[in-house]
Amino acid sequence: MNKPIRRVSIFCLVLVLALLVRTNWVQGVQAHAWATNQHNDRNKYDRYAYPRGNIIVGGQPVTSSDFVNGLRYKYKRSWIDGPMYAPVTGFSSQAFGTSQLESLEDGILAGTDSRLFFRNTLDMLTGGDKKGGNVVTTISAKAQKAAFEGLGNKKGAAVAIDPRTGAILALVSTPSYDPGTFSGSTQADSNAKQALEADPNKPMLNRALRETYPPGSTFKLITAAAAFETGMFQNPGDKTQTPNPYVLPGTKTELKNASETEPCTDATLLVGMDFSCNTVFGKIGADLGKDKLRAQAEKFGFNNSQVDIPIRPSTSVFPKNSTPDGTAMDAIGQHDTRATPLQMAMVAAAIANNGSLMQPYLVDQEQAGNLAVVSKHSEKQLSQAVSPTTAAKLQQLMESVVQNGTGQKAQIDGATVGGKTGTAQHGQDNSGLPFAWFMSYAKAGDKQVAVAVVVEDGAAESSEISGGSIAAPIAKRIMEAVVKG
Repeated sequence: MNKPIRRVSIFCLVLVLALLVRTNWVQGVQAHAWATNQHNDRNKYDRYAYPRGNIIVGGQPVTSSDFVNGLRYKYKRSWIDGPMYAPVTGFSSQAFGTSQLESLEDGILAGTDSRLFFRNTLDMLTGGDKKGGNVVTTISAKAQKAAFEGLGNKKGAAVAIDPRTGAILALVSTPSYDPGTFSGSTQADSNAKQALEADPNKPMLNRALRETYPPGSTFKLITAAAAFETGMFQNPGDKTQTPNPYVLPGTKTELKNASETEPCTDATLLVGMDFSCNTVFGKIGADLGKDKLRAQAEKFGFNNSQVDIPIRPSTSVFPKNSTPDGTAMDAIGQHDTRATPLQMAMVAAAIANNGSLMQPYLVDQEQAGNLAVVSKHSEKQLSQAVSPTTAAKLQQLMESVVQNGTGQKAQIDGATVGGKTGTAQHGQDNSGLPFAWFMSYAKAGDKQVAVAVVVEDGAAESSEISGGSIAAPIAKRIMEAVVKG
């Protein structure tokens, strides 16, 4: 072989070796990265090449996979009562991807989770059809329906939790949307999605988890908890030294109550909570100081960005650097204090559960396509928010509010109900209609539930009673669905 031919042969051999190395590198090292790349359209096609697993509520699926036998997609996702369950399920769209449980549990639902490898391999060897697994939620169908119908055409949200376990029994946001309107890949699906995104009422916003509101007077329970835990007061019947009006520290600004006829001057904690006296709890907050009040709020879950249900909610905030007058306003749920409805349901749950705050969760089980359990949730405590002794005192305050105070519309025959109304100011110079809040718990026999409801711009007037007249009846419907369902 002459020298030029030998050089060409060696060069060709080097090229072949380089090709072999590159092929093995791509297949052996980069395969997973390419397979999971967000721009790999084959993943989208594969997701809808066989029936997707279902999201289960109360033993029944609230999702399904419809056979369409398209050129690229064989199946399309659909929902049962889509608007009611959208805040739980999220969407699964051929054109727009997935969100919420449809996204976080995509591996199980699509059947691609590594924990399903043995099942998938067995199906392949036996000729079985490939299919996704199921996600079993903690949602109660009755509680979810009660919350959705209770909110109706109002703009707001509701969350219900089993205080003993942390299981989320209802998670509703209104107005809502039907994920099925854009689950395909046509121009009509694109138009439907664009219309929802352009809607000023924000139907795709999960207000229960992703919107924070000033909690208003519902926060007074946390202020009372700090007062008991620090020894400032010993009992609900202890009398406070509260002027009416109360001048915010370091200012000449008077903090007033909703009505000057309310018995807030030097009121006891019990009377102060019954009539939701701003002066009483604003002064307590200022006297406690921002650090003690913040420490108590954080035990209930504020400023915790790591809460997963597994959907990550927005972080509820209690400010760290308020001035004394700001702290007085923070103590009544105004100023810079903000909370999600989930957060206030957690507060009610911890009080009802003798001070123990359980980690809230939405997924009870993950199942393979043959219904074999892949994983089951293990309940765990998030914190000891208050001592059992303090929890009992807070329960006394909440139950008095329902029996004697602003929360009487939440009373349920045959059940022990505790609650707290709230009317939160917002907008430029508090010009917006107040948010109406109600947080509560109900116990009847071996059934328990804790609830938080917020209605945006739902208060007819800037008075504490608005939370009791608008939000409390909705909470009552949810609680009845659980304890009497």
